[in-house]
Amino acid sequence: MNKLLRYGIIGCGSMGREHIENLIAMGPADGGTVVTAIADPHAPSREAALACCRSKPEVFEDYRDLIKAAAGGLCDAVVIATPNHTHVEVMRDALAASHLHILVEKPLVTRMQDGTELVARASGRPGIVWVAQEYRYMPPVAEMLRMAHEGAVGRIQQVAIREHREPFYPKVGDWNRFTANTGGTLVEKCCHYFNLMDLILKERPWRVFASGEQRVNHLNESYGGRRPDILDSAYVIVEYPSGARAMLDLCMYAENSVDNEHITVVGDEGKLESLLPSLTLRHGRREDWGRREAWGQPSGTGKGVSVRRVWDTNIKYAGHHFGASFIEHQRFAAAIRDGKPAEITLEEGLRAVATGIAAHLSIDEGRVVTMNEVLPTGW
Repeated sequence: MNKLLRYGIIGCGSMGREHIENLIAMGPADGGTVVTAIADPHAPSREAALACCRSKPEVFEDYRDLIKAAAGGLCDAVVIATPNHTHVEVMRDALAASHLHILVEKPLVTRMQDGTELVARASGRPGIVWVAQEYRYMPPVAEMLRMAHEGAVGRIQQVAIREHREPFYPKVGDWNRFTANTGGTLVEKCCHYFNLMDLILKERPWRVFASGEQRVNHLNESYGGRRPDILDSAYVIVEYPSGARAMLDLCMYAENSVDNEHITVVGDEGKLESLLPSLTLRHGRREDWGRREAWGQPSGTGKGVSVRRVWDTNIKYAGHHFGASFIEHQRFAAAIRDGKPAEITLEEGLRAVATGIAAHLSIDEGRVVTMNEVLPTGW
């Protein structure tokens, strides 16, 4: 199938508008895409989304009216970019339109029971369901993944991800200031990173230990008498059945960083590093790593380390994620046209949420949490 794909955008906040910009940038070479419908209860968000569109989409206040129209032929696919805690409700209605293809923003849900319900509802439907975990498509990260999986560092032993960034941005109604709406910072912000850890290691985590707190951000804010309760810094250690480990270092009051995202993959034969926004990839191999008598080269010299900038010239819109959302939309559209399954399934998206939930439980209770405490049996 190589037809024009028609999209409905549910949720017209900053991420919804980011999706619109990516769909506009996808030209005839990508088969063609057009936004035919938008929905949001917030009038300023609808108006901002309309200002982005080159087409004249139908406009809905209630997402259910958009889904009904989409099922009637207005759209081939919908993008769900509403607040986290509303995903389950919107997804229930979207999944009921069985032929509608769905791209749902991360985190898939804020509660595990909602996620398992959605997995059951999606079973057997012809329309694909794809969870937006676009970080894997950022050019230096994608190249790191390729090299790591081709053996560039030998057997992978450790993965470390550091994000030092600015505080959460304001959202409509300030919904993202409260854990009840977001699922918690380690779900809302960090499910991307937990998904990357699993992808790099090709394993599923088995236990988590975390330490974190709300120490600096939002401490003096009040919304209708409610104080924000989202943590702003944490360390999370994730262990895997093979013995490999991954670590997240998150700080959301460190906007004076040069490269705010730093991913490191270390194997028994070498090391890979991806840095953003500089789009830098570093790679080095250990010299004579198998010979004990050859050990002793001092670290920090940079000897034997290649450094290069990685970019994909096919990206037509860089946006807020270094072109990753553009690549993801290309893949999503190609899967629809070619009748292929989603690259990032509901189950995978839910496992990333589960790691975040386990990390928050670990912080709350001060203990190691095994994944079978939060995941259903057999996952």
